Amino acid sequence: MKYLSQESMGALSHEEFMNKQPYPWVNIQNTLTDEGFERLRGTMPDFSLFEKKVGVKRAHGQGYHDRAILHYRPGLPLSEPWREFVAEIQGKGYESFIRRMLGLKDGQRIILTMEWYYGWQGCGVSPHCDARRKIATHIFYFNTDADWDKSWGGDILIMKDEKRFKAHSAPSFDDLGVSAALDPRGNGSLLFMRTEHSWHGVHPLKSPPGQLRKLFLITVNAPTFQVWWRRVRGKDPDGYRVGPYHGTTPVNNLKF
Repeated sequence: MKYLSQESMGALSHEEFMNKQPYPWVNIQNTLTDEGFERLRGTMPDFSLFEKKVGVKRAHGQGYHDRAILHYRPGLPLSEPWREFVAEIQGKGYESFIRRMLGLKDGQRIILTMEWYYGWQGCGVSPHCDARRKIATHIFYFNTDADWDKSWGGDILIMKDEKRFKAHSAPSFDDLGVSAALDPRGNGSLLFMRTEHSWHGVHPLKSPPGQLRKLFLITVNAPTFQVWWRRVRGKDPDGYRVGPYHGTTPVNNLKF
């Protein structure tokens, strides 16, 4: 079956996307078919597969980006719906959508990487602009009213700096204005383009124990020197070893 809603994706305008302020972004409603969303949401990867990323030092003095991450590799023990969805993302239809929205030239090479992010009480994402190798990011939401209350936070903040800060700096939430606060619940997704001022972040979560904020991210990477050098060393654009999945360091001793 097909998971992406051709109707929703096809209705999006490249021109409107590129002219959005303070940088190109769009919050896409009904990104997936109703059936596809429910199949994927009901078969999310098991938490035991994830790597704990808490208190990891970041460059430029930026605050922590706390979460658990599962980086996609061939051979991951995924459910049938997720295997089908990943195959669809790797197909020509999704690539055509990305190229149209981002205005990429014919023949311009891109490399897609994929990850699942789970967050719990206290996890947050400090304001930042993504690395220059990233052309764009597409974030799919997988919580609903049934498992995530709006009072727990988790909104993705689209922020503006009036071009006062360099991308490689560390402004606080208070230093930036908020253009939009996107509720990551329901069948939707956020596509945004990386610029030198594409600030975004998430305030620390206020969820009760046992509740997880669940996202799936697709990163559109350019074949920069950094990407090439990582490849020479046997790594993908995100710095993970290239090759089939052979297990990972699981989340352990984690109370959430």
